[in-house]
Amino acid sequence: MTTTSPFHGVRDELRATLERRDYVEPTAVQSAVIGLDDRSQNLRISSQTGSGKTVAIGLALADDLLADEHQDRRGPLALLVAPTRELAAQVHRELSWLYAETPMALEVVTGGSNIRREQRALAARPQVLVGTPGRLLDHLRQDALDLGSVRHVVLDEADQMLDMGFRDELESLVAALPEERRSHLVSATFPEHVQRFANAFQGKAVTIQTGAPGRAHEDIEHVAYVVHATSRYDALVNELLMGGKRCLVFVRRRVDAAEVADKLQADGFEAVALSGDLPQNERDRCLEGFRQGRVRVLVATDVAARGIDVPDIELVVHLDLPTDPESYTHRSGRTGRAGQKGRSLALVPVRAERHARAIFARAKVKVRFAAPPTIDEVRAAVEAEARRQLDAQLAGDAPAPRFAEEARRLLAAHDAETLVARLLAASAPRLPTRPRQVNSALTPPRATRPRPQHGEAGAAVRFYVTWGRRRGASPKRVVALLCRRGGIAGGDIGHIDVGTQATVVEIDARVAADFASRAAAPDPRDPHVRIERFREQRADERHQRTSQPRASARRGLGSFEPHRPPTRGPAPGGAARHRPRDH
Repeated sequence: MTTTSPFHGVRDELRATLERRDYVEPTAVQSAVIGLDDRSQNLRISSQTGSGKTVAIGLALADDLLADEHQDRRGPLALLVAPTRELAAQVHRELSWLYAETPMALEVVTGGSNIRREQRALAARPQVLVGTPGRLLDHLRQDALDLGSVRHVVLDEADQMLDMGFRDELESLVAALPEERRSHLVSATFPEHVQRFANAFQGKAVTIQTGAPGRAHEDIEHVAYVVHATSRYDALVNELLMGGKRCLVFVRRRVDAAEVADKLQADGFEAVALSGDLPQNERDRCLEGFRQGRVRVLVATDVAARGIDVPDIELVVHLDLPTDPESYTHRSGRTGRAGQKGRSLALVPVRAERHARAIFARAKVKVRFAAPPTIDEVRAAVEAEARRQLDAQLAGDAPAPRFAEEARRLLAAHDAETLVARLLAASAPRLPTRPRQVNSALTPPRATRPRPQHGEAGAAVRFYVTWGRRRGASPKRVVALLCRRGGIAGGDIGHIDVGTQATVVEIDARVAADFASRAAAPDPRDPHVRIERFREQRADERHQRTSQPRASARRGLGSFEPHRPPTRGPAPGGAARHRPRDH
């Protein structure tokens, strides 16, 4: 009895490559391409992010590109255009492994790369060329690229390219292509302006659509926490403490990405900011660290995150809400890829709840509104994970003889129950930072809750530091100062609010008394910086001083302006010599 291969109809060399990469069956969009009766038509592919569209395009092009009648070509046979460097690199990687057993040569050209090296590669006339619009035009205008032999042009993520303002570049590239060609368009969403462009670009085309247009994966769980605007960062911290997820955090501005990444680093998380103004080699290092797991949290804007190819992102957090449903779909599509489960979490300010619900409805996603994790829930989750790991170790292989001998010695010297309890306490996981109290619309605000008593686990004591952004303070530098002056570890430091003139920090109550004593001592390295307990009545005192200007609150990601006049003097460690960063 013979069984038909799920890849029946695919060229033998490509089928063998797919099977070696453990492809059990094609995805929906790949099946649709394989099953086409007429493969000589233009394709208009609309499918969910992460559904295998690039491999589908590679399968669609293979028969024509591997034909023998293209020996006298002057340039590439297939041109694939992508909106960002990262996405172009991703397309190149996907097609490279798919065509690994074929004689086809592939190249990629993007802004930020060495243009001379690219020109040498183009002189070798690769059959397949992937590039970004601006860099392709550069090579075309310098006569380093001949598009006269192109038989297939593919615009990948067409909606993003149009939204990013690449229409003029695309029209210039299309004008340099031969009239006899096939034109393919790939897009996760097809709003009206993309449809108009597609009709002009392609003419007649076969539409391949898997799933509702723009709809996010069913494998993605969509959750929203409605919180007070100043509690969004605290909610993010608690979410990260709940487990070891690889997380992509979306913010609106580049300056916000840098600020949030700095605050996360100060709180003990491995986090970096991905910004559009980073040099290409630094962007590559950030993404590679994230891909390999050295970096757990990547903070990015919509533009900077386009083209991120990391298949196992477990959590996407919308720290700033997207402006439209298409952006929400693209963001959320960074998780739940290749059949894996994912989670999309929106941190919704109370005043923006109606706007958020409208975006979710237009994006056609079912969102579960819930309360963010509390301090007790975070600690319970951490302890449960520690017990799970312990149970797994106990069920594993027997320990080495030297450990068994030491266990017998300890059991002979101590009560068994007390011994196990002390060993569990000593091996308890140490969190990078304390869980936070989050003011949520679904939970009572902080003012209605009893304040923790001094010394209670999870409680915090606030301290006032006479050093702010104007003289070079940042969350990372404040942490270094606190650890040095107060003799504490980074995990003892909670929330950090860096203001223009001064900073307010939270210190774990269990070490606060010793910290206060040590930090109060003068330090010759920064004699003008004082660290003292924060007095709640300070705001009232300032209001009573009519001769003093009124302190203003700074709205943002959990930040506020401490009520304290500036202290003159140099920044710690000569920080005044450096240009202050905008946090």
